[in-house]
Amino acid sequence: MSTVAIETAPAITTPAQTRQAPPPRWRSREALTAWLFILPSLIGFLIFTAGPVLAAGVISLLNWNLFSAPTWAGVHNFARLGPDPTFWSALGSTAYFTLVSVPLTILVSLLLALLLNSGLRRIAVFRSLLLLPYATITVAVAFVWIWLYIPHDGLVNAVLGRFGITGPAWLISDTWAMPALILMSVWKSFGFGMVVFLAGLQAIPQQLYEAGRVDGTSPWKSLRHITLPMLSPALFFVIVTSVIGSFQVFDQALIMTNGGPGTRTTTLVMYIYRTGFENYDQGYAAAQSLVLFAFIVIITAGQFLFQRKLVHYDN
Repeated sequence: MSTVAIETAPAITTPAQTRQAPPPRWRSREALTAWLFILPSLIGFLIFTAGPVLAAGVISLLNWNLFSAPTWAGVHNFARLGPDPTFWSALGSTAYFTLVSVPLTILVSLLLALLLNSGLRRIAVFRSLLLLPYATITVAVAFVWIWLYIPHDGLVNAVLGRFGITGPAWLISDTWAMPALILMSVWKSFGFGMVVFLAGLQAIPQQLYEAGRVDGTSPWKSLRHITLPMLSPALFFVIVTSVIGSFQVFDQALIMTNGGPGTRTTTLVMYIYRTGFENYDQGYAAAQSLVLFAFIVIITAGQFLFQRKLVHYDN
């Protein structure tokens, strides 16, 4: 009986298999380099974010006026929030500011980004000019807008007067004080979203628009079915950051209206500031800040849940 010799084919090795793993010394050096890059941001986060949040959690359980020894209060400071009408008024004003200013800011930012992305000449010059309000200090912008809103001699009412419209006393009107703050805030912050949207628009492959033109797609349908879906990651980022920022509005309300008239423009951050540093009730101010923190976390978490259906990533 004869035996048949079976030859096995030599094993095929891929470049990944032949590549030798780096020695432990190099791996430790890479890890050290990575930690050195991360360390400045990590230290800043621990000192300026995590540390204050933990400190606020401790202070919220105390009665403390900054000048005497703190005493234990338990959850009493949180119980005070329920019957406090100013707290709920400030929360409502902050929600009103957010619900109006964020959509307006995003709309203005998107329209300007589309305009700059449409082949406008000297785009760098216009981009820099439109970004200037965002780069300007809020205090300086607020003082300029106070001058614009002067009832009789201000530029806003002067322009309205040209059209036969009598402008209101913007910053002391129960009706118009908050819209005046919103208008100023939109002008101040649209530049950030514009730059983000412009970067997203320039990353969209032009082949998609060319294919749409071949199929006879109208500009509106291109915007709806190509631009917005491809821009959805940038749109989601701007929405999240804008909502977080709007819930922390403080500077312009303090300078332009000081929370008035009455409490019409008293935002939650302003009320926390007044409670802690004008009334010296640090425990109650810390409790309010934790509630604000919880609202922001809940709203941001909800946005991340909905982004699975609304945000399309190009793989």
